[in-house]
Amino acid sequence: MQSPMISAPLKQTNEIDWIQPLKQYIRQSYGDDPERYSEECATLNRLRQDMRGAGKDSTSGRDLLYRYYGQLELLDLRFPVDENHIKVSFTWFDAFTQKPTAQYSLAFEKASIIFNISAVLSCHAANQDRHEETGLKTAYHSFQASAGMYTYINENFLHAPSTDLSRETVKTLITVMLAQAQEVFLEKQIADGKKVGLLAKLAAQATYLYNSAAEGIQESVSKGVFERVWFLLIQVKQFHMAAVAQYHQALADDDANSHGIAICRLQTAVAQAKEAQKLANAFPSFVSATSNLSSESASLLVEMTKKHLIACNEKLAELTKDNDFIYHQLVPAEAALTAIPKFPAAKAIPVSELYQGQDIQRIIGPDIFQRIVPMSVTESASLYDEEKAKLVRAEGERVEIANDELAASLDYLKLPGSLNILKGGLDQETRVDPEFRRWCEELVGYQSFGSSFEQVNTIKSNVSRALDEASRLLDMEESVCEKMRNKYGAEWTQQPSSRLTSTLRSDIKSYRSAIEEAGLSDGQLFNMFRQNEPDMEEMRSAGETDEADVLYQRAMIKAGAARMSGQGLTNQSAEGNLLDDVDDDTKRTVTDQIAAVEELVRKLGLVKRERQQVLKDLKEKVHNDDISNVLILNKKAVTTQENQIFKSELEKFRPYQNRILQSNHKQSSLIKELTRTYGELLADKRVKSEQNKYESFSRQRGAVLKKYRSAHQAYTDLNTGLEKAKSFYSDMQDTVASLSKNVEGFVSNRRSEGGQMLSAIESAKAAGSGGDRDRDRLKDLMDRMSVNPSASPNATIHMEHGRPPPLQHTSSYQSQAQYGNVSTPPQAQYVQNSTGQQYGLRSPPLSGPHPPPTNGSYGTPGQAGYASPQVGRGVYNPTTFGQMSPAAQQHQQQYFSPPPGSQSQNYQPAPPGQNPPYPTMQSGFVPPPPPGRASAGMQMQSPAPYGSGPAGFTGDPRRQQSQMQTPQYHLQQQQSQQNVSQAYPQQQQQQQQPAAPGDPWAGLNAWK
Repeated sequence: MQSPMISAPLKQTNEIDWIQPLKQYIRQSYGDDPERYSEECATLNRLRQDMRGAGKDSTSGRDLLYRYYGQLELLDLRFPVDENHIKVSFTWFDAFTQKPTAQYSLAFEKASIIFNISAVLSCHAANQDRHEETGLKTAYHSFQASAGMYTYINENFLHAPSTDLSRETVKTLITVMLAQAQEVFLEKQIADGKKVGLLAKLAAQATYLYNSAAEGIQESVSKGVFERVWFLLIQVKQFHMAAVAQYHQALADDDANSHGIAICRLQTAVAQAKEAQKLANAFPSFVSATSNLSSESASLLVEMTKKHLIACNEKLAELTKDNDFIYHQLVPAEAALTAIPKFPAAKAIPVSELYQGQDIQRIIGPDIFQRIVPMSVTESASLYDEEKAKLVRAEGERVEIANDELAASLDYLKLPGSLNILKGGLDQETRVDPEFRRWCEELVGYQSFGSSFEQVNTIKSNVSRALDEASRLLDMEESVCEKMRNKYGAEWTQQPSSRLTSTLRSDIKSYRSAIEEAGLSDGQLFNMFRQNEPDMEEMRSAGETDEADVLYQRAMIKAGAARMSGQGLTNQSAEGNLLDDVDDDTKRTVTDQIAAVEELVRKLGLVKRERQQVLKDLKEKVHNDDISNVLILNKKAVTTQENQIFKSELEKFRPYQNRILQSNHKQSSLIKELTRTYGELLADKRVKSEQNKYESFSRQRGAVLKKYRSAHQAYTDLNTGLEKAKSFYSDMQDTVASLSKNVEGFVSNRRSEGGQMLSAIESAKAAGSGGDRDRDRLKDLMDRMSVNPSASPNATIHMEHGRPPPLQHTSSYQSQAQYGNVSTPPQAQYVQNSTGQQYGLRSPPLSGPHPPPTNGSYGTPGQAGYASPQVGRGVYNPTTFGQMSPAAQQHQQQYFSPPPGSQSQNYQPAPPGQNPPYPTMQSGFVPPPPPGRASAGMQMQSPAPYGSGPAGFTGDPRRQQSQMQTPQYHLQQQQSQQNVSQAYPQQQQQQQQPAAPGDPWAGLNAWK
């Protein structure tokens, strides 16, 4: 016989369609093809259909409900099911009033499912056979689980849309389930014969819970929510549990010799039992199906209360008799009794503890929509990935530090290489280094870089000459322009050249600066070439003949290594081996020490490999770790909870971290042991001697490798540097060529413009002063033809100044042709000086006649190897404008020929950057006509050859001064004057006319 238990009814619901709303949302929000998820949508829809037919008294029904609820929780993490997003109408009927309620909220759907899970759990518990231990335990657990489900509803769904989900109703159901669980536990303890004191406390807690439930049910019954039979049943159990509590406490008091108190408690128990029997007798024999009570409930209650009442009466009579005859204790009043302590044995099981471990995965199954990952989960997964990356980086740094410590320790001890020396392996070190052999092979086919340097210098010289020529053209054009401006004053309206050539001169200056900077780099490359040329040649020869080992041995001999290695090898051959010269005991000792060192080195290698493998496994484990499902399940967790999730998930990598830490500790201990063992080995004198030999040999070997490594690096740097130099100078040559074309075009335009302007000025003057000039010429001619020398003003002037009359013509087309057609001089070449250590540039010899610049030609200083431009190429020819005066001193011209008739003792060359001082022209001096106006068929020899002064300077004033002082020079001057007089008699007469003092252009009009 077992007392009847209350179980909650299930809520009923109508069918819904999950498929179309979900597909529509997938298309709109995730931008994916909804047909890819047709199976998932159909699975969810089928789960809800199965949930509607779940049985209320079986574990399968409970699992169906929980599976659907679990999928709803996962669905809620990806899809917002509400009135504004996925709009699905959920219709549920009240479990007690049967009133329908419809909402679009997924929370309402989940709350209804949880309510049904609680109802199924309560039905499952109520239908258990509690006479069996398994059934009793199942009932006890299910009642508590049902209370836990109701508690979850009460805590998470605050606004109940129906009566059965209201806080008052759910709270009452929680109390009922806990009271029944307490009663089941009490039944188990009574059956096990536990102490009466514990039973009294358990019954007192059950009484308290039933009292609370009775109050809630009574209020709900008045509202028409619960069945009245529930209230009657709770009342019966309320009084029955009170009687049970007093009964067992009376037994406990009797055992404690409180016989009077025990009798009083039994009297109270009898009163409570009678009240319970009275209510049980009033319990209806027939109950409605909605109450979930069996038809036997009334008879079971009557039998239960009757049995307990009989037990109370029998015990009361027994204790009263004993007290009357034996103890004679006073029986206190009921009000004087102390309350029985309560001992709660039932509590609500949380939802998280309802299923443990694999059970929840087995019941809920895989996530239906696991292929869809929300953006928030992706962000959380990224944060977790960063935490994993930090862990891997930390462990990687730890492994790297340990490896570096191991390498540093072995390098400090020179292990394991030094063991070869101790075992007689020095001869192996004399073999050629593989890296040295590779260097020699790379230099096979190497050709000296001299030709490359010559090619670079040739291009650089061409660029420099082109820049100098461009500067000369600009200077010449500016000089002619300013001379014409000085002669004609305001009539010469041509714009000054300095305003127009600033950009061209700036480009020339910048290009020269670039070439100078490049020249510094060329010098560094050349020094590198000179320093390493012998070594590179040796390596080339060794590589071509495959004798790298011979070169290596020869270098070792030069470095002094042969002496050391020869002694070592000689001693070795004489002594045999380090271990051969000792007695047996010592030999074993040294051998054992060497073996111990090798064993420790081997163990350290194993530790390192194991550590690397652990790190590799850790990286692979981290790479394959994915907690997206965990993050989805905890999507609604706050930040602190998310961090806790990360920490708990990272704990799975703790074993790998511990293994790396252990390997580091093991390595430290092995290094200490190795240091100690190896130190003991090196303490032997013979070992020290062999170690010193090895160290000396290593130093010599390092010196040799350093030498040839430097040569190989120089070879590589020279290849790269010369290629860059060639490319740079080639580009610069093209750029300067373009600049030269611009300069030539500019000068040509200015020449044309000046010629037109000069013609216009002369035409205007000729129209107004033609008659005056004729009279002046005639008078001048008469004065010159006078037999009285004193009548000639020119002669007087010349005598006063102590110089002969000026030459009338000092240049010819022959001299111009020779100057204009000078062939390009040979390019500069790298030659070796007497010491053979440095290369220098040798200027090519200058040969052939070159005319000095005549008055009005404005020659510029020649550079070494520079070719004068040809007139036919469009180079600016100032003689187009006629005879021109020297440039004013404010316009810089570096060198000028001394003016005709100047005395050598009076002429001082101008300082660099300034024009030379010209003597004041005396009255009556007529300059010779420009060579361009002479007869085409008349050619005159140049008065002086092409100068061979510094930098190929043409017409050095100092050279001309020395020439003018020789008798040959005066004889040539006289012959030249006679030839000119015969060839140009009329012009000579015209030149005798007086000219303005100091005007070198005085003869221009006469000539024209």
